[in-house]
Amino acid sequence: MKAAVMQGNAESHFARQAATVPNFDRLARVYRWMEWLTFGPFLSRSRRVFLREIRRAGPLRALVIGDGDGRFTAQLLAENLRVQVDAVDASRAMLAQLRRNARHDASRISLHCADVRAWSPTSARYDLIVTHFFLDCLTGDEVADLAMRLKPLASPEALWVVSDFAVPRNRFGRLFAKPLVSFLYLAFRILTGLNVRRLPDHRRALHEAGFSLVLAHNSLSGLLVSELWKPVG
Repeated sequence: MKAAVMQGNAESHFARQAATVPNFDRLARVYRWMEWLTFGPFLSRSRRVFLREIRRAGPLRALVIGDGDGRFTAQLLAENLRVQVDAVDASRAMLAQLRRNARHDASRISLHCADVRAWSPTSARYDLIVTHFFLDCLTGDEVADLAMRLKPLASPEALWVVSDFAVPRNRFGRLFAKPLVSFLYLAFRILTGLNVRRLPDHRRALHEAGFSLVLAHNSLSGLLVSELWKPVG
């Protein structure tokens, strides 16, 4: 009886998750131009901040989650000729764009159309994890759960690269960054059905899961953050 109840609870949990998966399909073809019109080159620059560190590490296996149309993944493959990539996204249209952008390197990508909150690889050990402008689509609890599930999959010298929005604790944050982030959440709620309404505390989640912040870079007065994390122990 207890097992049946637990199974029922798990099924209802995943059913609720499936019902709340935002739909980015309609944005796949215009995502690049939307990004450019709103932030110019700054989001793309944030994604590329730690490419030098990635090249030095020479990852053989990478997990890229929610890379949108895949411009970062394409560059990662072009600059790391041995890396194999697992690309996870809930949008089939975004994954199709990612494959097109990768061009001749697409043979080194395994595409996984899935809600990452309920997805895990069957067997993998990752030297690189990438979440560019994705963790802000999750709640704090969901980021914490994801980090805990990824920790055992990270090799001892793995890198986790994060790019995301932030609200600095200063006048700029109060008067500009916070209203802008609220507007972005409203816009994506209308366009995709995204239910999240505020930035999660991803730093706390990664720390508690056993990752350590190694390097951080801010741009646009702290509105955009790029971070490099490594597993501890």
